[in-house]
Amino acid sequence: MGQKVKELQLKLAEAALGGGQSRIDAQHKKRKLTARERIHLLLDEQSFEEIGALVTHRTVDFGMADQKVLGDGVVTGYGTVNGRLVYVFAQDFTVFGGSLSETHAEKICKIMDLAMKNGAPLIGLNDSGGARIQEGVNSLGGYADIFYRNVLASGVIPQISAIMGPCAGGAVYSPAMTDFIIMVEDSSYMFVTGPNVVKTVTNEEVSSEELGGASAHSTKSGVTHLTAANDLQCILKIKQLLAYLPQNCEDRPVNLPYSLEEEFRYGLDKIVPENPLQPYDMKEVIAGILDADSFFEIQERYAENILCGFGRLAGRSIGIIANQPMSLAGVLDVDASKKAARFVQFCDCFNIPLLVLVDVPGFLPGTDQEWNAIITNGAKLLFAFSEATVPRVTLITRKAYGGAYDVMNSKHIGADLNFAWPTAEIAVMGAKGASEIIFKKEIDQASDPAAKLAEKEQEYAATFANPYRAAERGFVDEVILPNQTRRKLIKAFAMLENKTVQRPKKKHSNIPL
Repeated sequence: MGQKVKELQLKLAEAALGGGQSRIDAQHKKRKLTARERIHLLLDEQSFEEIGALVTHRTVDFGMADQKVLGDGVVTGYGTVNGRLVYVFAQDFTVFGGSLSETHAEKICKIMDLAMKNGAPLIGLNDSGGARIQEGVNSLGGYADIFYRNVLASGVIPQISAIMGPCAGGAVYSPAMTDFIIMVEDSSYMFVTGPNVVKTVTNEEVSSEELGGASAHSTKSGVTHLTAANDLQCILKIKQLLAYLPQNCEDRPVNLPYSLEEEFRYGLDKIVPENPLQPYDMKEVIAGILDADSFFEIQERYAENILCGFGRLAGRSIGIIANQPMSLAGVLDVDASKKAARFVQFCDCFNIPLLVLVDVPGFLPGTDQEWNAIITNGAKLLFAFSEATVPRVTLITRKAYGGAYDVMNSKHIGADLNFAWPTAEIAVMGAKGASEIIFKKEIDQASDPAAKLAEKEQEYAATFANPYRAAERGFVDEVILPNQTRRKLIKAFAMLENKTVQRPKKKHSNIPL
């Protein structure tokens, strides 16, 4: 979002938290908010309706019979965000450490069931010490009841998890099965086994933050999709995210009003360098194509060689997947493939059209990649694109080499429209490598092998280092000037708006997990 929009959102949030006051002091911004403050910030003013406020636990063991608190450590209910219905639960760490009991779980399950029945997003504000040990298997059963509903709801309604405190052990698996995870820096963490267990079993010394903090999960594991500096920013990011999503799988994202103009963007003509080895920032291309300040990136610090995020094109919500030449030259590797495949599947679940920007020299070579299953993980991205039935448009800005050309939403795996800039190179591999193989005998026998290689490299480039051979075969629908891109894409997505696809009858696909 643009700076002005961010400032406006912050002012609105500050006013909500302060009951109309114009600002939040520094202490307010830094401290953890209570469960009810979080809900108050998230939902529209006076829209929250609580369910289960009088519920208490049923445990009588270990002195718990005399320790009953109304609500039992979780606030549940429904309300609206920007006028749209959502269901929400917020765990209250001040009540038994937010620990999950049988009744605590029942309250969450009731909200999940209502969200499914009424086709509205589910938002979980997680802040819990884990299962309530005084209840034994009852609390474990409560977790399983929630997990089962996460799976049933998957692909039916958007599920968003905000980790705003501890989340450990079995508790991590519910957020892991939701669509998006947002973690608050320095105050939240997620791990299956904590630092003490890690030290006992492996003798490693590690802190909670290092093991499962927001930084670790946003850069190393990719578990979290977004991070926030504090609770307030976390709530704002949830609201931003919801703006791009529909209510459910039968709905479509809300399109914002937009008046078409001439839509040419001449700044795009200057982005791709003449030297094919020189990198450029694909985010500049995205900014030149989308509506101003509308790109909302997902997993920004994980697998940076591929970009995923939401944006708006003439007011229409779309998903963007793009190779990033500034990181590893934009190659596909294990992490990038998993990141993009998951995003493609989400967009397909919820009727969000896909724009794919391609500048990919291939898959990353090496034993590390092969032993970590680049074959299977690369196939995930190929599978996700092939399975997607939403409108899919591809733009090749520069390199599209080898199998990566096929995988990145090529015409052959069901893309609806494929465009290319004149700088596009569509080939099995780069000119130098191809020439060394094709013309090996001629080069070896030449009096000046280096000069002969340069000659043959130029010959190969003249043949394949352009998009016109692919356009002749219909693999590229049109070669366009960069400044025409936005206009072409607006028309393309408008034309594809009512696309329908009938897939073969099956129970479900068997994606290579």
